[in-house]
Parts: sequence; C-alpha cells; structure tokens
Amino acid sequence: MHDEKAGRGTVTITGAFSYTGKYVAQLLLDRGYRVRTLTGHPGRENPFGQAVGVFPYDFDRPDQLRKTLLGTSTLINTYWVRFPRGELTFETAVRNTRTLIEAAKDAGVGRIVHVSIANPSAESPLAYYRGKAELEQAVIDSGLSYTIVRPTVIFGEEDILINNIAWFVRRFPVFGIPGDGRYRIRPIYVEDMARIMAEAVDATGNAVIDAVGPETYTFDELVRLIARSIGRSVRFVHVPAGLAYLATLVAGWLVGDVVLTWEEYRGLMGNLLAPEGPTAGSTRLSEWLSAHQAVGMRYASEVARHYTPAGIESRPLLAKPFGSVPKHL
Repeated sequence: MHDEKAGRGTVTITGAFSYTGKYVAQLLLDRGYRVRTLTGHPGRENPFGQAVGVFPYDFDRPDQLRKTLLGTSTLINTYWVRFPRGELTFETAVRNTRTLIEAAKDAGVGRIVHVSIANPSAESPLAYYRGKAELEQAVIDSGLSYTIVRPTVIFGEEDILINNIAWFVRRFPVFGIPGDGRYRIRPIYVEDMARIMAEAVDATGNAVIDAVGPETYTFDELVRLIARSIGRSVRFVHVPAGLAYLATLVAGWLVGDVVLTWEEYRGLMGNLLAPEGPTAGSTRLSEWLSAHQAVGMRYASEVARHYTPAGIESRPLLAKPFGSVPKHL
C-alpha cells in the first residue's frame, strides 16, 4: 500500500469506485491526498490499484469500522439506498449512516462531506426525502465540521436517468410524459459534482450547497432535447402519472430493473429537483449531449450495478434523488 505518512491527509470515501465517487477519488489523489474507500463489495476490481485502500463497511461491527477510520482527516459520505429491496430499507440506510457518523467521531475524523439530496424535508410524505433530512440533522448534530452537498440529477457517461430516457427514445416511436411535463430539473455534470465534493475537503467551517447546473429544463423540454440530440423523431404524449408509472413497471419487468419508483415520480413532479439558488456547476447538459450522441445505445441497469457479481458498485440515479438500491452517488 502507498505511504500513509506522505501527502496532505487521508480522505475516506464511501463508494470510491462508484459513479461520482471515482471522480472524487481521482481529484483527491491528484491533489496529494491519500484515499481509502468503504464498500459493500471489497472483492470487486479496484481501478486505482494500490493508490486506494479498500475496506468493508462493517456497519454491524462499529468497533472495526472505527479502526478503519483511524487516521482519516475527512470522511466523504455518499452511502444511501435508492429503493427498499429485501432487508435493505430507508430505515436501514439511516441506521447504518448514523453508525458511520458515530464511528467517524470516535475515530477522530475532523470533517465530513455528506451527500444528501435537493429539497430534503423532515415533513416530506416521501420516505427518501425524510431519511435524507434526518441524516443532514445527524451530521449537523455530530459536532464535526461539515459540508452538506444537495445534488439533483447527475449526468455523465455512467449516468442512468438521462441514458435510459435516450434508450427508450431510441427504441419506441412514442414517449409518455407524466402529467403536464412542466415540472423542472436543474441537472449537474458528474465532474462538476465531484469538484464540489473535493473542494469541500479543503474548506473550513460549515456549509450546505445546492449542487445544480447552469441550465434549467422542464421535464418535457429535457426529453425533447435528448431526442433532438440523438436525431430521433418521436411522438410525445402526456399521460396521467399513474398510467406512466404502470408503464415503467412493465418496462422494468422486461429489462429486469427498477426504472422509476412511485416516490421518484412524486419527487420529480413535485419540482423537488429544481431548487432555487446560484449555479454550482458550469457544464451544460445541452453541450454535453451534443458531444455524446451515443448516449442511450445500451440500457443502464441500476439493479445490475448493485446486485450482480460483476456489477459496478453504485450510482445515484437522480443523484441520486429518488430512490433506494444500495448505492452511492
């Protein structure tokens, strides 16, 4: 393993091989930090080789988790779930994250960069958003120095939401848009998101950052933009949310995945993915799509990423907003 005495400090990332995590890990390595990762799949391929130390979560062994975190200056936490599956629920994810925060305190970690979600609320009727709000409060109450990052939809080459919209647009002559399609999204590029997280490691004091990009779209505009970018002429029809959800259940059964959950529909249509406030990222989705016209050539399965032996460890679908497969942003 690399020399633990060199560099600027040690950062432990939950899911350093995941969608956003690998970009953060590379940025920190480039800046001279030592990097460790906590993962639920310690046997999977390490793309960084010996540059990143790999350790299991050990949520059921807090003392071992504390030992793993010894020497960590900053913890970057992306751990969460997208939708309940088996014994893994939102409540389980909240409990596990509380265990992680307590272990970090006991290990002498000085700072935490915590990935939440746009518009969390303890009063939300959506369990995903309530759980995220509860954990934000746990971070604040921990006494650790913190930055809480609240992403919306994260797009990039490994993205699921934008990719799979393109996948459906490529393969079907009709695309159903739930409701009036006027609810808004402020997507952020994965590398912009990673930069925000990496810069938060160097920050002092406490902060809450809405991780939003420079463009705002209605969902209707977003889908039409994707179709134009890949050169597809598709008929768009507006359908009741319940009917659209039923269609995604059928599609999910066909592709062996959870396309969108009902909570995700409600969060999307409730304008929870378009918080007000300044832009945090500079990359425009419209320009990125123009340069990536192969988007949607393959279906990206969230379930496969988490539950197949060769799967990639994670990624927040909507930045990870909606949802609950064990995943990381």
